[in-house]
Amino acid sequence: MSRALIFAVDVVTIAVLALGIYFPRYHRRDMVVAFVSVNVGVLAVLVALKSAEIGSGVGLGLFGVLSIIRLRSTELDHQSTGYYFASLALGFLGGVELTPHWLSPALSALVLLTIYLFDHPRALRRYRHQVMVLDRCFTSEAVLHRHLATVLDAEIVGADVQKVDLVHDTTTVDVRYRLAEGAEGAERAERTADVLAVPPVGGGR
Repeated sequence: MSRALIFAVDVVTIAVLALGIYFPRYHRRDMVVAFVSVNVGVLAVLVALKSAEIGSGVGLGLFGVLSIIRLRSTELDHQSTGYYFASLALGFLGGVELTPHWLSPALSALVLLTIYLFDHPRALRRYRHQVMVLDRCFTSEAVLHRHLATVLDAEIVGADVQKVDLVHDTTTVDVRYRLAEGAEGAERAERTADVLAVPPVGGGR
């Protein structure tokens, strides 16, 4: 199987996994970015390892760096993890001499193109995700969805209850939702108006 065909098969399979299976079920845009960037980064590094005839220990050590840093420092979100891994892959690709000579720049461009496309502001732009603490106990999923739709003024595509506190009358829920068409512009305008309405430090005179 040619190298170009291997790349094409990988791109198709990760697109099916991330966009065809995962996203319709969970609606997590940040995870799509992480899945695709890590997949393409691993592909690029493995091709580089094979072309440069570098020992597998170097590759395993490289992949272990990400886990070590996540354990030893502030944990990154999924999108930042994708960028972090992409930066590791680019550093590795830039530091080895591959044959043919065009392979390293081509793999680096592939990693950059992947990040650019899948984390583009227009990609799945209407979808949002957040963890909310509600000041009511919800034991009915239908009632919970209606309440979230009213509060967020959006279509609820998924809501996983993490905790129902009957003592303090609260519900913690992981919610995924889709904004209505045109709601993004109104949301940005409202945030801008809120910022402009804040008085300067020390108060006006």
